[in-house]
Amino acid sequence: MATTLTRPRNGAVIAGVCAGLAQRFGLSPFVVRLIFLLSCLLPGPQFVVYIVLWILMPKAPY
Repeated sequence: MATTLTRPRNGAVIAGVCAGLAQRFGLSPFVVRLIFLLSCLLPGPQFVVYIVLWILMPKAPY
């Protein structure tokens, strides 16, 4: 489990936000992406949150 919230340089599909969240919380990137896609079926600001995380999460240094 990673200790900081960063976007990985490898394994990113669009921006690496889901992969970074999965890495931070010790989950599979597939599971986090699936949860995000399913949450898009519900009303809410999912895309805004994704874009904000894309901007705020730094890229991993390695």
